[in-house]
Amino acid sequence: MGFLGVAIGAFGAHSLKQYLTPETTETFRTGVLYHLIHSSVLLAVSLSTRLDLMKANKFFLAGIILFSLSLYIYSLTSIKIIAMITPLGGVSFLLGWLMLMWQGGRELRIKIKIMNISKTNK
Repeated sequence: MGFLGVAIGAFGAHSLKQYLTPETTETFRTGVLYHLIHSSVLLAVSLSTRLDLMKANKFFLAGIILFSLSLYIYSLTSIKIIAMITPLGGVSFLLGWLMLMWQGGRELRIKIKIMNISKTNK
């Protein structure tokens, strides 16, 4: 995913310059930015051995496809209905982040509970 994000970004910066307006260039760049950020998150979460965190990756992948891809296509075609898909990708990103926060918070609550139990047993 990261490779693809870099390749699309380079393609947009070098090959599409003459075809994009300043506004559509900015839209394309936004797609690349979110693609690269969430590719990094995909990698980081994939390195975890916790399966409950892996569920968040499904949302991040869906977000890249729905959000970034729709921005790429919209930038090139200006078809407005394509832009209506973008918020679904944004919601997917948000759900992925919420899952990470929830699972991370859950683990923290468990650790605190264990620490409190061990303190009371002393």
